[in-house]
Amino acid sequence: MDASHLARIRTWLVVGAALAVLGIALGAWISIGRGNDPFAVDAAWSAWLAAGRTEILLSFSYAMNFLGGGWFGILALPLAVVAVLLVLRRPWAAAYFLVASAVSAGLVQVCKHLFGRARPEEIIVVSDFGSFPSGHVANAATIAVALFVVFPGVWVAIAGAAWTMLMAFSRTYLGAHWLSDTLGGALLGAGSALLVAVLFARLLDSEFRRRAGSRPVAEVAS
Repeated sequence: MDASHLARIRTWLVVGAALAVLGIALGAWISIGRGNDPFAVDAAWSAWLAAGRTEILLSFSYAMNFLGGGWFGILALPLAVVAVLLVLRRPWAAAYFLVASAVSAGLVQVCKHLFGRARPEEIIVVSDFGSFPSGHVANAATIAVALFVVFPGVWVAIAGAAWTMLMAFSRTYLGAHWLSDTLGGALLGAGSALLVAVLFARLLDSEFRRRAGSRPVAEVAS
């Protein structure tokens, strides 16, 4: 394992830990420091969206609600990605993706019950307990970062960032979350994917070398 590969793993570890700590710290600040009250930007953003709802954006947001959560977002979508990776003969990538998704989902549930933030009163969809963090956004961020780890590339990064931001928009548009909830979800989801990537780095690297015969998977474009 060369020096650049080790440096990339250290980056994953430091950035992943920092993102996860920031996500948890944000939840603690909201819960302990603010008594779960929304920030001014939370209230302003929610009021602005509620005043300008349209049928087109509502339909889009309802679709994202289905794609990003429930049985489809938490179970079917990750398993579909795992199936594709197995077809591509990337078993360790599939295992990494599955573990990252499970860790992210578990961390989200722990934080929801730990912080117990109430959802906005204007919510127009049925959702589970706990507003912080957004599980939909955490799931989206985990998928985005995990796919970038497995398939490093500019367009993968752009698509993943767009998917995560659109998910965050849809959650606030439906009144299911405060804006800060979506930020917390993105931090925890991305952090989880990077930390789990550290554990799988050597296996992913070996698999990538066997399949592609080129540079290690950890040497992503900077």
